[in-house]
Amino acid sequence: MTFHIAQISDTHLSADKPFFMANFDRVGDALRDARPDLVLNSGDISLNGVESDDDLAAARQRHDALDLSVRCIPGNHDIGENQEVRHAGYDHPIDGARRARYRRHFGADWWLLDVPGWRLVALNAQLVGADLEAAAEQEEFITEAAAGARGRAIALFIHKPLFDQSAEETVVGGRFLNPSPRGRLLAAFGKARPALVACGHVHQYRSSDISGARHVWAPSTAFIIPDRRQPRYGLKQVGYVAHTLHEDGTHDCRFVAVPGASTLDIADFPAAYGSLD
Repeated sequence: MTFHIAQISDTHLSADKPFFMANFDRVGDALRDARPDLVLNSGDISLNGVESDDDLAAARQRHDALDLSVRCIPGNHDIGENQEVRHAGYDHPIDGARRARYRRHFGADWWLLDVPGWRLVALNAQLVGADLEAAAEQEEFITEAAAGARGRAIALFIHKPLFDQSAEETVVGGRFLNPSPRGRLLAAFGKARPALVACGHVHQYRSSDISGARHVWAPSTAFIIPDRRQPRYGLKQVGYVAHTLHEDGTHDCRFVAVPGASTLDIADFPAAYGSLD
């Protein structure tokens, strides 16, 4: 028996700035044709949910219109950045109010789902290492979820990649989980480390086998980030990832290009997040 997940990510939806709505609609057409068991959005669902309730509402409405089984986890544009991360011109750390607003529209910001041979553990990346009470609650949830897997392989879904090539990396920034939060996350899993780690955030598709786990980065359905602002780690093209989880704990994935979806460049949309120059 197999379980099919369509992982979409970084949809950046907004009613007031609907630059990326058409791409989402094309992806929606493809998903309705594919009929996966689950559509999972791995974050940055909205363009500016950290400030705009309307953006979160518009994103929720668009996902409901898919008429498929959908679950989501938040990204930094939905709920605020990790507290230790500061970007020039972007200082919106996660806090209780932003988290509550996200949860009003999308429900739980961490959750698990058991399917044949697998336990899906979906987390709020921006909460890892935060000074909020919910951060400790999420850590406890991770430990209990890992301990209760009962032989199932664990698939971790999280907005940000844990690292580029190694959990020992010491780079501090906003592209990957930073060393201290990453250490806390992995420690919470104990000995039951994920066999699959699926994320978004980087707007590129990549599949890598690192230290016994498959790390899959989902592309954005909305846009790419130009090379002058972001290194090329993998494929810069809009689309989604089709995951097939097998009952024996094995996994296959593939990048899916969507007919009619345009690979837009965020540099061409300064009204979204400002000029890149």
